[in-house]
Amino acid sequence: MSEHPAPNPISLGYLLPTREQIMRGVHDTAPLLDAARHAETLGFDSLWVGDSLFARPRHDPLTLLAALATATQQPRLGTAVLLPALRNPVLLAQQLATIDQLSSGRLIVGAGIAADAPPIHAEFRAAGVPFEKRVGRFVEGFNLCRALWRGEPVDWDGRWTLEQATLAPQPVQPGGPPIWLASSVDAGVARAARLFDGWFPIGPDAATIARQQQLLEATAAAADRPRPATAVYLTLCIDDDAKRAEQAIDDYLTDYYQMPAAIMRRVQACCGGTETQIVDFLQSFVDAGADHLVLRIVGDQTTSLRTLAQLKELLQPR
Repeated sequence: MSEHPAPNPISLGYLLPTREQIMRGVHDTAPLLDAARHAETLGFDSLWVGDSLFARPRHDPLTLLAALATATQQPRLGTAVLLPALRNPVLLAQQLATIDQLSSGRLIVGAGIAADAPPIHAEFRAAGVPFEKRVGRFVEGFNLCRALWRGEPVDWDGRWTLEQATLAPQPVQPGGPPIWLASSVDAGVARAARLFDGWFPIGPDAATIARQQQLLEATAAAADRPRPATAVYLTLCIDDDAKRAEQAIDDYLTDYYQMPAAIMRRVQACCGGTETQIVDFLQSFVDAGADHLVLRIVGDQTTSLRTLAQLKELLQPR
């Protein structure tokens, strides 16, 4: 009688507060590196950094990941999420390969096409990149990165032109670091299943993730590809007073995005409450099909990290 394979354990990731530091006027990177080391000692499986120029100013994610690669030994390191369209893909391929080498193959590239909003348009203009046709630029740019990561001379005739170009260094991970597409719309889910290594939604709720997980799996099967990883970006506040925790999240979202919290809650999965409520919230996304939970913490980072590390043992893989 054959045994069923054991379910994969759930991975917990910690989003470092790069934006929050800047909002408080703290530009020093030492607290971020200390927080990363603390999360590693607690057993967090991954560490993440965001990306923005002017819309939500923060530290450059690739430079910071290089520092994290030498400051830590075990956790995976990733972007949540990178805007690759702001960068030349040839230079990006070299930067990501270098970080993968520095981290001994721990890099994950979470990436998105960018939201259609005035502050994002301004970032594209500042970087000298057209906002239109950004999906095609995103896909071609990563196709070019992957071609360069194979270590063979590359000829390319598209948005970029290369003639017998060979990239060095090569990434540690064969074929390059995994690319997880950030999208919460069905077209993006299907694109992740056909073209990329993971799907990285930000919400809005577990029921939607469960429905889209079925689309992801069906599309990958139809394309004869392995099911991509599913990582969900979640915002949490742990407090014995659930009403106070929810209010803290509302205040945080309003300050962070400069728009009403109710609008952001329509597209982002958030939960404020007791430890039991937080576990139930996290488990709902595990049940929906998530392999990896990337957590943005509202409130005391140190105490919350310790609590979440303990709560991880209560999560039951699907």
